[in-house]
Order: sequence, then C-alpha cells, then structure tokens
Amino acid sequence: MSRASAAEAQRSMSDPTAFREACRIAEALLFASAEPLDAAALASRLPRDVPVEDVLARLREDYADRGVRLVETAGKWTFRTADDLSWLLAREAQEARRLSRAALETLAVIAYHQPVTRAEIEDIRGVSAHRGTLDALLETGWIRLRGRRRTPGRPVTYGTTEAFLVHFGLSAVDDLPGLDELKGAGFLDGRLPPGFAVPAPSDDPTLRADEDPLDEDLFTVLAQEKADEIEEPLRGEDGS
Repeated sequence: MSRASAAEAQRSMSDPTAFREACRIAEALLFASAEPLDAAALASRLPRDVPVEDVLARLREDYADRGVRLVETAGKWTFRTADDLSWLLAREAQEARRLSRAALETLAVIAYHQPVTRAEIEDIRGVSAHRGTLDALLETGWIRLRGRRRTPGRPVTYGTTEAFLVHFGLSAVDDLPGLDELKGAGFLDGRLPPGFAVPAPSDDPTLRADEDPLDEDLFTVLAQEKADEIEEPLRGEDGS
C-alpha cells in the first residue's frame, strides 16, 4: 500500500462511526439507483473526510461472498448478482430483442475497430451491412453515431456506448478479450494467417484527426444513410 493510500485508510478508520455511516449511505444509494453510480456522485453524499475509495473497497470486500457483489463497470459502480448464481435468475430474464448473427458480428467489428464507417464494417465482414442491422444496434443503445469521416461522401462513424459496457459487464472497452483469450475460448482456431492480430479497442469519445463532428440531427443522418444504402449495389447477404 502506498503512503497516500495508507494515510487515507488511517483517516477513514480514525473516525469509525463516520466511516460506518458512509458505508451505509453508499450501500443505500447503490441499491436504490437504477443506474450505476460513479465515485464522484457517491462522494457528494458521504460525510466529509471519508474517502469514497475506502468506502467502495470496504463494500466490495463485504459483498465478495454474498449473493450480490459490488462491481465496477464503465467507471461506475453497481450491485450485480454473483456470477455463480446467475442461473437462478435465468428464467426471469427477458430479452428485449434477440440480435441476429449479423448484428452480433457488426457489434463486434464496431467494438474492436471504432471509430468505423459502414463501408469499413463491410470490408471487414466481407458482406453488405444492411441499414436494418445498424438500426437494431442503435435501438439497443449499445452503439452511437460519433461523427463523419473526412473522406469523399463524409460517411458516418460508429462507436460503442456506456450502455454497451454495462450490458456486457466491462469496466472499459479495452477489457474485451484479446487474441489469446479468443483462441482459448474457441472463437479462433490455430490456422490463422501470418501477422494476424486483434486490434486494441478504444472508445475514446474525442473525435480523431480524420473525423468531423455531426452537423445534422439524428433523423437527417439516418435518412441519408438509408438513401445511400438504396443507391449502392449489395455485395452479399447480411443475414439480418
């Protein structure tokens, strides 16, 4: 433990009553909130001089062997059912919409290659990316329109959202599995071409040098994308 961490822990324990009350407050806020909370939101409601990091560490420790656990996702904190008990709730879970294989593949391309345009998604997958597939992903809230690529036609770029991280239980997009993990899980076989690599994903919201901000509303952008799709010849069946 660093000197700073030790000093913070010492301050937390110097007033055990305040620390216990802070833990109770944070616990109540996290249980009552429908959405994950970040540390700043929690700290604003805690007693002064009680570091929120120490409170979260204590709650995480207290719930480590419980039916629910405190987890960090997308830089925020929430209670989730323990992984080994998730099967108990499987019957109660309801999927708002079952995504097609094409949609899942498109989502994976966006997650790993963002910011990415529809044409780039098509190049990676080798088939046409129908507008309906991207519409379905936009409806889930897992992807968003980032900006426009500085290339002829100024195509829209896509990226993932905080809702994507929350749904898949990721603290950050770079927690997505890498090459070795994908091979170990059986998603990739051993006969990969030389030099094959899985891109290091990044969902940095800052527009890149080759991106311009969107200068239209969402309806206008989607209408233009639909018009472009109708005009373009399809290269293959998407399966959506």
